[in-house]
Amino acid sequence: MTSHAPTPGRYPDPNGGPAHGVGPSGQPLSDKSKLVAGLLQIFVGGFGIGRFYLGYTTIGIVQLLVSVCTLGIGALWPFVDGIMILLGKVPDAQGRALRD
Repeated sequence: MTSHAPTPGRYPDPNGGPAHGVGPSGQPLSDKSKLVAGLLQIFVGGFGIGRFYLGYTTIGIVQLLVSVCTLGIGALWPFVDGIMILLGKVPDAQGRALRD
């Protein structure tokens, strides 16, 4: 017989997915990495890759279009966005804090 109770320090995903860790504030953590998302956004953010990784499809498409329409000058936005992700100021698309 198996128990379906959550493991201490874990928070079950309401969508039935795998359990995620809980941050210091008691809120569930994302399954996405802050480092991966930030580096993707800094190095290939002109294509919106970091935002696609976090689940923000619309913002990813807008970043791609801005970079294409401005011939790359608009890539400053994804660079600053990548720094904000690394600083922990941007959650994933479900509002959960990113993992360290």
